[in-house]
Order: sequence, then structure tokens, then C-alpha cells
Amino acid sequence: EPFEVTLEALERNRLGVGDLLPEARRHLLLNDDADVRVREAALNLLSYRMRTRSELKRRLRQKDFRPARIDLCLDQLEAKGFLNDEAAAAAFIRDRLRHRPRGKARLSSELRSKGLDADIINRVINDVFENEGTDDLLLARQVAEGWLRRQNQDTVKTLADTAHSQSREKVRRRLYGHLTRRGFRGDALRTAIEETIEAARN
Repeated sequence: EPFEVTLEALERNRLGVGDLLPEARRHLLLNDDADVRVREAALNLLSYRMRTRSELKRRLRQKDFRPARIDLCLDQLEAKGFLNDEAAAAAFIRDRLRHRPRGKARLSSELRSKGLDADIINRVINDVFENEGTDDLLLARQVAEGWLRRQNQDTVKTLADTAHSQSREKVRRRLYGHLTRRGFRGDALRTAIEETIEAARN
């Protein structure tokens, strides 16, 4: 029965046109071919963006590769420096900071979904924030300023109103929700809201 294998698997087994393929050799060939295919699939996924080991394992499982073969492949990629959880986490955080700013709480949640341990998450977030010269307050201000710019004049006027009203509280709740969904908490959240209200009055 005919079957397809990768050229690399053929070369590993030193097979050419017309060579006989007894059962034992066929088994070795197919085993090598599966190793090549899982590695190629992994490298293809990594070519789009850096991924954590857990992410990559999940994607390869979806392609029906055997778990033991996946683990062996990932071990080899880690040994060669193609797969690094901390580097993937740092790249993810830097991308978020530049394009979709988030607070530490939201970043932590997103990184947990990528299968990372809390120790790695906290260390990498703190390192990236320090290297980028930022913190939750600076990011919350940036997000709040962007939110304010997108509001119409009536909304800005309502936000700035010093008199208590249901409409004012509704707008403030919208601002609060916008910031909390992006992972801002505590003093950074309160200060950003206060400064945004003050900016609306000027």
C-alpha cells in the first residue's frame, strides 16, 4: 500500500528509489517521518509568534500528534532555544503594552491562560514593566485618556458635571468598567478616574 513520507525521513533512513522496505525498516521510517512532521508543525506555529510550551503542546495535540512525540519535540526545541516560556511571556507583554495596554491583573490572567506558573508571570511582568519604564498608573492614564478622546461632547460634559445625577453616575460606571476590564485596580484605578474627570472639566 503506497504512503507518503517527508524527504528528511527518507534521508535519515538512507532510502532511495527501488530500495526494499521490510516491515522493520518501514516502522523506523514512519517513526522518523512522524518526528519530522511534528517538528515542522511546531516550527510553523512558532514562525507566526512566540508561544509558551503549554500553548504549543495544545495546538499540536489538536493536530492529532501523539503526546509522547509532542513532549520529545518540545524538549528538543527548548534545548535548542526555539521554545522559552519566559521569552514568550515577555514578548506577549511588550506587544500588549504597545498596542493594547493592560494592567498587571489582566496580564496575569492572560498569561495564566497560556499555561504559565505564577512565579514566572510575576517575575516577567515586573521585569518588562521596569525595562519599559512603566507601571499600572501610567498605563491606566493612557487607557483612560484614550477612552475620553472617543466620547462625544455630551458624554464628556456629563462626566465633568459636579452635580450628582443618574446620567453622571452611569458615565462614570462606564469609565470604571472600561478600566477594570483592562486589569487596573486600587490606587491606579482611582487616580486615573479622578484625573479623567478633572480633564473632562478643562
